[in-house]
Amino acid sequence: MKFITAAFLCFMLLSCGSNTSIVNSWNDPETTIAQEQFKKVLVVVLVKDEATRRITENKIASVNPIFKTSYQYLNDTNLQLTNEQKLQILKNENFDGVVTMRLVSKEKETNYVPGTNTSIYYGGFGGMYSGMYGYGFGNWYGMYSPNFYTPGYYQETTYYMVETNVFSLNKNKLIWTGTTKSSNLTDIGLTVDEIMKTLYKQMIKDGSVTKK
Repeated sequence: MKFITAAFLCFMLLSCGSNTSIVNSWNDPETTIAQEQFKKVLVVVLVKDEATRRITENKIASVNPIFKTSYQYLNDTNLQLTNEQKLQILKNENFDGVVTMRLVSKEKETNYVPGTNTSIYYGGFGGMYSGMYGYGFGNWYGMYSPNFYTPGYYQETTYYMVETNVFSLNKNKLIWTGTTKSSNLTDIGLTVDEIMKTLYKQMIKDGSVTKK
C-alpha cells in the first residue's frame, strides 16, 4: 500500500488552493485500497478528446512509477478486442489495479455577486484632519463616494462532475468510487492535482487508505 499512498501524498504536496469538492463516495466494506497493496496500476481517462486523455493520464503517471497510462496498452491496435481479451492483456502485463476517471456531467450555475461600497471606509474621520474649506478629510473624501461604488453583477460558473473509480484486478471488482465537483477549469494539470488531493482526503475519511 505504501506505493499508492506515496503517490497520493505527492498530489497533496503539489496542490495548493482548491476549486474542487467531494460530492459523494463509496468503498467496498470488505476490501480497502490499503489491503490491496497495488504495485502496478493502469490509469484510464475516459474522454472523447485524445489529447485531453493523454495529458491527464500523463499527469497522473508522472507522480509515481506504479501508474501506467492506458493509451500505451489499450489503443487503436486492440480496440476491437472483447472485454475478456483486454482484461487478459492487463493480467499478462502484471497489472493488479485500475483507476478510471470520466466526466459525468458539465453544469452551469448563475449567481449574483453583490456590489461593494468602499466609501464607508472614508467617512468617519470628522474633525481629525482639517482639509479644504474647513471640511475634515473624511467629509471631503466622502463627497466623492459614488466613485468608489462597484455595482453588483451576475456571474456564470461552469462545474465539472468527475467520477473516479478504483478497481482491484486480483478480485475483479470495484473497491472505491468518488465523484468530485470542480470549477474554473483553465488548467487540466492543476485540476487533476486538485481532484486527486480531494479524493485522497476522502479515502482517508472512508477508511480505505491510511494517512502516513
